[in-house]
Amino acid sequence: MKISEMRLGDVAEITGYNDGNATYRAKILALGLITGTKIKLINVAPLGDPVEFSLRGYHLSLRRSEADILQIKKV
Repeated sequence: MKISEMRLGDVAEITGYNDGNATYRAKILALGLITGTKIKLINVAPLGDPVEFSLRGYHLSLRRSEADILQIKKV
């Protein structure tokens, strides 16, 4: 499943990562988006980009294209 398939209020667990820029993947990992982390979609901008997540006690906004590097499964 991809981030773009989530709806408001959905909770998902990160299961892995798609191929992409190694530098950007390191940034994603530094933000706490590691395997096993649960994320909740809490807000979407009016035009659909960016999206806001709640995870590990903080809120994070990412562009959909950037967030789609994550492989997730719905919880």
